[in-house]
Formats: sequence, C-alpha cells, structure tokens
Amino acid sequence: MSEAWIGLIGSVIVGVLTLIGVLASNSKAQAVTETRLEDLTREVREHNNFARRMPVVEEQIKVINHRIGDLERMKE
Repeated sequence: MSEAWIGLIGSVIVGVLTLIGVLASNSKAQAVTETRLEDLTREVREHNNFARRMPVVEEQIKVINHRIGDLERMKE
C-alpha cells in the first residue's frame, strides 16, 4: 500500500507541475496573440485612413490636370 501512495503522490506532483507549465505557456501565447492583433488593428486603421483620403487626392489631381490644361491652352 505504501508504494501505491508514493506513486499517487508522484503522479499528483507531476500533474500539478504540468498544469503550471501549460498555464505559463498559454499565458505567453496569449500575450503574443494580443500583440499581433494590436499590430494588425493599427495597420487596418492606417489602411482605412488611406482609403478615405484617396478620393480627395484623386479629385485634387483632376483639378490640377484641368488647371495645367488651361495653362497650356493659354500659352498656345
């Protein structure tokens, strides 16, 4: 019976240590995932801001092209 208790206690100790290792590993993996998610969120926001500004830039280019065309016609 004594050997059974020693085996049981050993199994419990190994189980607890394994649980601690798994929890620590999951915590680190979660931190990496959160960091990557924050980076992706920042990149998406930058892209969305760019996408909002592009129509404004396109309109400004259109106006500039008209002005250049007007100046070229005046020069002729």
